[in-house]
Amino acid sequence: MPDARIPAGSRPPQEEVLVRAAWVLTSGPAGEIEDGAVHVRDGRIAEVGPYRELRGRLPGAAVEGDGTGLLIPGLVNTHTHLSEALATGMGSELTLFEWGERIVGPLGTALTTEDAREGTRLRAIEMLLSGVTTVNDMFVHSNPGDAASVGVVAGLEEAGLRGVVSFGAEDADMSGARPGAPPWAGIGRIMAEHEALAEACEAADLVSFRYGIGTLLGQSDALLEAGADACRDRGWAVHTHLAEVREELVAATGRWGRRTVPHALALGLFERPLIAGHGVWVTEPDIEILAAHGVAIAHNPVANMILGSGVCPVPRLRSAGIAVGIGTDGAASNDGQDMLQAVKTAALLQKVHALDPSVIDAPAVLRMATLDGARALGLDHLIGSLEPGKRADLVLLQDSVCVAVLHDPCGQLVYGASPRAVRSVWVDGRRLVDDHACTTVDEAEQTGRSRTLAARLAVATGLRAAGFSRLGPG
Repeated sequence: MPDARIPAGSRPPQEEVLVRAAWVLTSGPAGEIEDGAVHVRDGRIAEVGPYRELRGRLPGAAVEGDGTGLLIPGLVNTHTHLSEALATGMGSELTLFEWGERIVGPLGTALTTEDAREGTRLRAIEMLLSGVTTVNDMFVHSNPGDAASVGVVAGLEEAGLRGVVSFGAEDADMSGARPGAPPWAGIGRIMAEHEALAEACEAADLVSFRYGIGTLLGQSDALLEAGADACRDRGWAVHTHLAEVREELVAATGRWGRRTVPHALALGLFERPLIAGHGVWVTEPDIEILAAHGVAIAHNPVANMILGSGVCPVPRLRSAGIAVGIGTDGAASNDGQDMLQAVKTAALLQKVHALDPSVIDAPAVLRMATLDGARALGLDHLIGSLEPGKRADLVLLQDSVCVAVLHDPCGQLVYGASPRAVRSVWVDGRRLVDDHACTTVDEAEQTGRSRTLAARLAVATGLRAAGFSRLGPG
């Protein structure tokens, strides 16, 4: 067993191990396996099956797990903003547009590469301890002196998380023009940061790049067209937001004479693989467009509820064949990165909205959080289910009352599991959580560093002076 107290920032070696649980929920062809196990070797899943069979073929293999609890594929967080990692708990009574203007806008002007790296390391701990092994991030900032988004790559690599990253640039207000825009808003400067982030991802082990569009309304027409051209020329996939709130549709219609989904289609953005956060206010014609072009949706139930944005029509999207994953959204619009909370909320929100407990079931929600999330990111050939040949990204839940009684293993996972139960997490066969503790980032040290950075940001952005934060001197 690897040392759970290895130095922060270093990744443990890939290990060969037989991981055992009372139930293995594969999200794949093998379904649910009672008293099952997964054989991990060389960063991959070698075998999946009943524990006794695998143990019989591998009598000398190290075993992790005592035969209780649950073993699942690593959860895929399909939408977040690590730019908000140090900005939790502010503006929870604001609408999205108000929150963007009064919280995210000021925050973005002061973020640095150091903030990005350290904030990513902080939230990586929270994600790992809630079973996340892959995260799709959009780093939103407007600091002209720092290509801050590049710091996310370093943070993810040091934590050992698999990631997809993008820079959510904006150069306009929601009307499409920002009079007297700062030098930051130059298209050349923005495109240079996309290039720098793409280069950093090329050099990374587990992190890949997508072209980020913060929001369509938040970009000038010139930047939208430049981005569409770059994606076409470079073969870049896209990460953006679509149909998140009703005000977005009103503003888009006023600006372009059409809603954001058909406008994205007209720009050619759907010619490349695209994942869109939210999809709350999609119409039937929108859904037809999304389905026809293979666009994926990241459902963010907790953030949608906090901001009062509405309810994503998840059953309708899934029935249309659209890949729907689950995301936490950013730490400032969720106030945490607990993926298990997002999974449970994804189920409950649909049930209460439809006034029908059968509108979605636990296996469907688990699939959204694993295989469908991987499909939404174009990674389902590598991750998302426990199948031989896929990368060894898996989560063992044991040692907690919340997984002690398993009348319905999948139901207990979706409705009852908490981060307290996350005993071990592997990404690419490396154990990043061992005995309920992160092995790559020291939690106590990281929280201490992050408090200092968060206090600096609160003062530098004016968020403390505006009454949104109590951090800072004094």
